[in-house]
Amino acid sequence: MELRTLRYFLAVAREENMTRAAELLHVTQPTLSKQLKALEDELGKKLFTRHSFSIQLTEEGILLRKRAEDLVKMADKITTEFLTLDDVLGGDIYFGLAESYQIRHLASAIKQFKNTFSDMRYHITSGDTEQVTEKLDKGVIDFAVLAETPNTAKYHFLSFPEADLWGLVMPADCPLAQKQTIYINDLAGLPLFCSEQGWNHDISKWAGNKIDELHLEGSFRLPYNGSLFVREGLGYLLTFKHLIDTSPGSGLVFRPLAPMLETKIYLIWKKYHVFTPIAERFLEMLKLNSGNKT
Repeated sequence: MELRTLRYFLAVAREENMTRAAELLHVTQPTLSKQLKALEDELGKKLFTRHSFSIQLTEEGILLRKRAEDLVKMADKITTEFLTLDDVLGGDIYFGLAESYQIRHLASAIKQFKNTFSDMRYHITSGDTEQVTEKLDKGVIDFAVLAETPNTAKYHFLSFPEADLWGLVMPADCPLAQKQTIYINDLAGLPLFCSEQGWNHDISKWAGNKIDELHLEGSFRLPYNGSLFVREGLGYLLTFKHLIDTSPGSGLVFRPLAPMLETKIYLIWKKYHVFTPIAERFLEMLKLNSGNKT
């Protein structure tokens, strides 16, 4: 299985049309069809369902797309790393980030670093712990930011200087908005939205043996999407402070949980990972600034 063939496959999967994909790849349609047929024969699975004017991925094709995307990204990253091994003033750094107000500290560090190393290029993806650690383990990214305690058997880490505060986002005109803090009994029976990770870890720990009295109406990886459901009166959003606009006039308010619930944020990287020179310099700057050598 060649990387070129995987790139062909991904182009067809993205365009859902053989003719458009062939034009973008600058190959003839018969050549492209032949390559994809050879790929199906090699894997022993049908990857596409062909219709009159479009192509649709089969279940096997969907699985291959995910694997192929990771392989191609990894190959591109390796190529870039080797091209920049002698470039100590520039290069690429890849981050996978959890949603957190503390990311502002990382953004500030990147700005500071670019003042010295202006040719540094950074690439950002977002996701929960499962998503970003998967990319980190595969070598697709250099660093990940987690909203939970890292696995110290696999990762080194630096702690962010602050923690995120949990609370409830709700319509400003609802009765519960009159309270200054939200207790567990206030939430009993209400339709709640929360990230699956936050619900299973932070909220479950905070609620203790009363977790069964709480009703998770739906889970969202992105809190902004959850806030749209809150605006429609479908429920209440448990999330970190500052992630949703709750300023006067927004129609929403944030009230902290009581007892107070905070989540520490961590920057992690794989043990024994070999960094490019630019990534190594960036990490050394972070360590120097934090005083943390973990």
